[in-house]
Amino acid sequence: MKDKGKRSVDDRYSKWKTLVPVLYDWLTNHNLVWPSLSCRWGPQLEQATYMNRQRLYLSEQTDGSVPNTLVIANVEVVKPRVAAAEHIAQFNEEARSPFVKKYKTIIHPGEVNRIRELPQNSKIVATHTDSPDVFIWDVEAQPHRQAVLGTTASRADLVLTGHKDNAEFALAMCPTEPFVLSGGKDKAVVLWSIQDHISTLAAGAISSNTPGPGCSNVKHASHAGGANDSPRIGPRAIFRGHKDTVEDVQFCPSSTFEFCSVGDDSCLIFWDARTGPRPVVKVEKAHYADLHCVDWNPHDANLILTGSADNTIHMFDRRNLTSDGYGSPIHIFGGHTAAVLCVQWSPDKSSVFGSSAEDGILNVWDYEKVGKKQESMGLKLPNAPPGLFFQHAGHRDKVVDFHWNASDPWTIVSVSDDCESTSGGGGGTLQIWRMLDLIHRPGEDVLAELDKFKSHILGCEES
Repeated sequence: MKDKGKRSVDDRYSKWKTLVPVLYDWLTNHNLVWPSLSCRWGPQLEQATYMNRQRLYLSEQTDGSVPNTLVIANVEVVKPRVAAAEHIAQFNEEARSPFVKKYKTIIHPGEVNRIRELPQNSKIVATHTDSPDVFIWDVEAQPHRQAVLGTTASRADLVLTGHKDNAEFALAMCPTEPFVLSGGKDKAVVLWSIQDHISTLAAGAISSNTPGPGCSNVKHASHAGGANDSPRIGPRAIFRGHKDTVEDVQFCPSSTFEFCSVGDDSCLIFWDARTGPRPVVKVEKAHYADLHCVDWNPHDANLILTGSADNTIHMFDRRNLTSDGYGSPIHIFGGHTAAVLCVQWSPDKSSVFGSSAEDGILNVWDYEKVGKKQESMGLKLPNAPPGLFFQHAGHRDKVVDFHWNASDPWTIVSVSDDCESTSGGGGGTLQIWRMLDLIHRPGEDVLAELDKFKSHILGCEES
């Protein structure tokens, strides 16, 4: 059965590879020495004529022979309609991309399961590992460390305490205030404010023994040494209502105090910090299996996505949910054949979102296309479920994480643990890609653009 499954993946991959020149505006592949469980875009550093330079954060999950690391890379992001078709056609799944260059490594106290950047200052990131603590890092101030056996962990700039058991995956940053949200195996959702700490960083006092403004309860330390010597702060509030591990959390994009969480109890819970630590709305059976991920639409605060081990994505309208937990999804998206691991709304169009799963596929959906004819520029997806208009099949194994680029429209970074399927042997794969704009643009816009070249084409034929 395993050989049959591998043949199926190889066949799917081979078919996808033949379509790369007609599906993508840009695609680059970067084999990783170690698998990465999380990837996030950082700040844009430089804009140029044909490329923009940008930070990228990712993890390295090692086998213990060397320490786990948080990697800060510089990426040259090729602008739309710049990459030549022949360059895209030469895509090589065994290559290390010339566009991705490691800038700095931070020795992490355990594997990096999740990375989230602070929207108010994307040089500040939070990480989860297999422990109850959340680590806060100023990635620019942190020194570069070599990952060699026996090296002690880098000192986190701040450690957030409050969980009673491991908090491994559920992690979010508030879009409007420096608040951090986490969920864990203790079934709790924990909220912190790092406002005072961010103020201290801005004042350049992180390595001083003198506390910054409002930080009288925080002990400052230098970067040399382990995470145990880092300044630590407790939670602002703890919220209880789940009956099993909390797997993901997300802030409401339009409210500082509202957020939601999902877990292995199949529940989707909405919270409001102003009303206390109990659920505001609790949807008992958001799915009929464990929930792995949740995302809140940044353009429309009524729409929430959830992804589950039942292979589906549910879209909820919170206006349809009541305090007794009544409510059903307004649509179920069923295009994956394995557990959904990540869902994320696009920053570029309010109705578009992506989903990745253990089936090795990253799907791109548009709920406005539900009920409409499923085709785009003549490229039809056979038996496509409603709303699905693009499939990225460049990974050979589960796509554990992806992130839309807010600085370069329609550009996505995705990571998978799939180098065992190639000659890499045990590592991971990072890909940065952007679909051809003719695929996602409205048909009338595409036809209008093509019409501009009509006289030129006809003139060439006459000559």
